[in-house]
Amino acid sequence: MVDREPPGGVDVTTPNSARIYDYMLGGKDNFAVDRAAVAEILKVFPESREGAQANRKFLGDAVRFMARDAGIRQFVDIGAGLPTQDNVHQVAQRLVPDARVVYVDNDPVVCVHGRAILATASGVAMVQADVADGEKITVAAAETGLIDWSEPVGVLMVAMLHHVADPYDQVAKIREAMAPGSYLVVSHLSIAESRRQDTEVVNSTYTTARGRGLFPRTPEEISRFFGDFEQLDNTSFIEPAVLRRFAALGWGGLARKS
Repeated sequence: MVDREPPGGVDVTTPNSARIYDYMLGGKDNFAVDRAAVAEILKVFPESREGAQANRKFLGDAVRFMARDAGIRQFVDIGAGLPTQDNVHQVAQRLVPDARVVYVDNDPVVCVHGRAILATASGVAMVQADVADGEKITVAAAETGLIDWSEPVGVLMVAMLHHVADPYDQVAKIREAMAPGSYLVVSHLSIAESRRQDTEVVNSTYTTARGRGLFPRTPEEISRFFGDFEQLDNTSFIEPAVLRRFAALGWGGLARKS
């Protein structure tokens, strides 16, 4: 693969987790250093590429449920990374053309690149904020004019909380801002004792890519992110066989605020 000219200010000498994920999904917004990082990850977790694709399917199925069956018309995707394939706004707007989506990421380069990719999309915005500052996220999302927190909203935290050491209080603040009838979607790297050494290799790669490592958690620990929200049956959104196959990689869920 021949790399295109990178956008201004983009470091192509250090792997970037958003670009790693893009390459895992078969995207084109990545560079040689990202592809080399993926090669290292695949040595210890050969199912990682399929896992990334299963994670994307989970996200899409959850958005389809919220837009089609739950009447959600506004979405906030936190830790969104680079716009890639079947983004939240594309999935939602196929069903509800006037659906509004705000993407949130803490990486300034990802945000600049993301805004360029989304420049022609309607009902979509991208803001720079970190999950560590839940208030900034809610304020910035509202300031786009696309999100009204007094109405039900779909909040997605897909494959991002495992990059944060202790995000429980921050997630709780975002849950508090959500109106009754809202939904929270979480997917997260899980930990299996039998793969701990392999996980440490992946952790080293992501520490290089983000300047911070990975914090895999058990399904019980991941469920805590939902607080007192009512969790839906996972099999409504992803096939049981897929859940079983990737149990050593990740766990996800969707829950509703009463």
